[in-house]
Amino acid sequence: MSVSPHAGKLPDDCMLVNVAHLVTAYFAMKPDPSVSNQRVSFGTSGHRGSSFSCSFNEAHVLAIAQAICDYRSMKGIDGPLFLGMDTHALSEPAMTSALEVLAANGVDVMISADEPWTPTPVVSHAILGWNRSRSRGLSDGILITPSHNPPEDGGFKYNPPHGGPAGADETSWIEKRANLILETKLADVRRVSYASALGAATTHRYDYMEPYIGSLGEIIDLEAVSRSGLRLGVDPLGGAGVHYWKAIQERYSIDLTVLNETVDPTFRFMSVDRDGKIRMDPSSSWAMQPLVNRKDEFDIAFACDTDYDRHGIVTRGRGLMQPNHFLSAAVSYLFEHRELWGGGVGIGKTVVTSSMINRVAEKLGRDVYEVPVGFKWFVDGLLAGTLGFAGEESAGASFLRRDGSVWSTDKDGFIAALLSAEMTAITGRDPSELYRDLTNDLGEPHYARIDAPASAEEKVRLKQLSASDIGQKELAGETILHMMTDAPGNGQPIGGLKIETRNGWFAARPSGTEDVYKIYAESFLGPQHLARLQEEARDIVAAALCR
Repeated sequence: MSVSPHAGKLPDDCMLVNVAHLVTAYFAMKPDPSVSNQRVSFGTSGHRGSSFSCSFNEAHVLAIAQAICDYRSMKGIDGPLFLGMDTHALSEPAMTSALEVLAANGVDVMISADEPWTPTPVVSHAILGWNRSRSRGLSDGILITPSHNPPEDGGFKYNPPHGGPAGADETSWIEKRANLILETKLADVRRVSYASALGAATTHRYDYMEPYIGSLGEIIDLEAVSRSGLRLGVDPLGGAGVHYWKAIQERYSIDLTVLNETVDPTFRFMSVDRDGKIRMDPSSSWAMQPLVNRKDEFDIAFACDTDYDRHGIVTRGRGLMQPNHFLSAAVSYLFEHRELWGGGVGIGKTVVTSSMINRVAEKLGRDVYEVPVGFKWFVDGLLAGTLGFAGEESAGASFLRRDGSVWSTDKDGFIAALLSAEMTAITGRDPSELYRDLTNDLGEPHYARIDAPASAEEKVRLKQLSASDIGQKELAGETILHMMTDAPGNGQPIGGLKIETRNGWFAARPSGTEDVYKIYAESFLGPQHLARLQEEARDIVAAALCR
């Protein structure tokens, strides 16, 4: 992909979304359920779209909210529903629509008492806190966010009583029911006015911030961070956690500078991403340029995406760390400094996350639980305390409290960011230096993701590949050790193919939104070997698709 001339720079005015037009389209445009891209579609992170393309409009939200109410009734979920939203322009109108439906259905809803925005991990934390020691009256949650997507997008996610992302059984039921509601022109939607919903006896104001921030010392050694005197910097990226940082700084007496508390739904303060779009992605060096430019002012700095389920770590020596690098360093640190975690506690990773984590795990004597893409696969392990850490290559992670109990079952950007400070305070070395120590000991991986063209038919075929479709015995000069279409941790389909050798691997998965498939590859033999892996990956996939 070519780099946009705007990448890394603040956007021109002509690049900013027209918020008034966007919100008008949300209410005025009506989706046609006979058009596939205008139907409700739950991917790995809920339903997403834009009102401009008639893929995220009031009708979608009304239908999904009613479907969730129907699902709760069917499953006997009768505790409170924790409702949160981020700072995207479409989030507030969507929250309004959702609350009108929830109130009409008699659902007890917890909305934020003071702060208008609620980060995803805070909602997960609240669900688990409510459900702890309960077997009846269990709570669940809705997150209104498209994550780090561009300003014109909206998103809607459901978290069941386990507190994490809904699994395939839940999302397929809700999606099917919501589309049926769309097809019948919302006839089954129960709804009251927004004023009535706000004043309903079932609508409760809840302090999300205090229980979450007050518990942070149970998962991060913030006393050590305070004693260290480290100078920390955070760029909230205009997201849902923007006002949490000052409260964290005051509560734990840490030297933390909040660089920008601006909330603007155009996100005009963001530098443009590689492809010329505004995207609040803390793992993108282009989007993170303003913070990277100030790295020398701090011992360590960090940022989170719009709903705070992803993180970006910036060090003086390295700048923005690659997500896989920080995840590897974090795993190594946590399992060496969490004495109360049991010996049988394992490490969760997706099949496209760096195998440096596997090498770290082997050194630590810990098992690796490797699953398909999607944080939902880690929920049970985090909830049971059998996974101490779970992470994705896209800069999402969560881990256990210091005593080995569950913290959240959704990704948490706050704790990853604050962990980077703890690591530096305790070891005297920042995470990029700790990662360098790992590479000196275990080898240095080179990792990249590229795209290759694929038709709709080829993408379907790629999902259906089996090891028997692959005739090769070698990959990039090494004997093939494993070929998989199912994840080794849970036996679930990975939606593509992964091939491993002693010093490298590649995985190919179809894109859910574009006519391409993604090739993830990693080499421990250097960049030339990585390029060879990528080239041969294209050839292997092309040959398999032609069979």
